[in-house]
This record gives sequence, structure tokens and C-alpha cells, in this order.
Amino acid sequence: MAKKSLIQREKKRQKLEQKYHSIRRSPKKEISKASSLSEKWEIQAKLESLPRNSAPTRLHRRCFSTGRPRANYRDFGLSGHILREMVYECLLPGATRSSW
Repeated sequence: MAKKSLIQREKKRQKLEQKYHSIRRSPKKEISKASSLSEKWEIQAKLESLPRNSAPTRLHRRCFSTGRPRANYRDFGLSGHILREMVYECLLPGATRSSW
């Protein structure tokens, strides 16, 4: 189980990312349309004034049940070992163990 503080920090980042999503998207479009370098720098300064935790690259996918930040499968939202355990217990419909 992940520490509660890390999970809460991640939730806070998700809220910030949703809040600033449209604000962050518009200057990025303006940068590609800007002709001079000084205009690009001004627009970049606007982007840098936004909170760092509002950037989508700061988000991590976490396991739904344990909160583990690594080895997550997007389709299930679970980490690898939890996914394996659930498949063995037949809790995921359509997922089967491989045998060869």
C-alpha cells in the first residue's frame, strides 16, 4: 500500500491539471503561431508562471487498489502483481492465465 500522503499529493496534482488544462493549452497553440523569437519568449513566460504541478507530465498512474506507481496496466488500472492475483482468482472477466 502506498503512503496516504503520496496518494493525496497525486490527487492534488490531478485537480490542478484539470483546473489549468485550458489555460495551459492556449499559450502552447500561440507559441506555434508566433513569428518572432521575442513573442515566443513572452508566451513561454506566461506558461512558466503557472504552477508546476499543473503540468500533465507530473501525473503518475497509480494502481487502483494499492496505489503502487509502477508496473501499471492502463486497461485494468491495476499493478502487475495485483492483476496476476485477480486473474488467478478469476475476478477479471475475460482474462485468463497463459499456458504453453
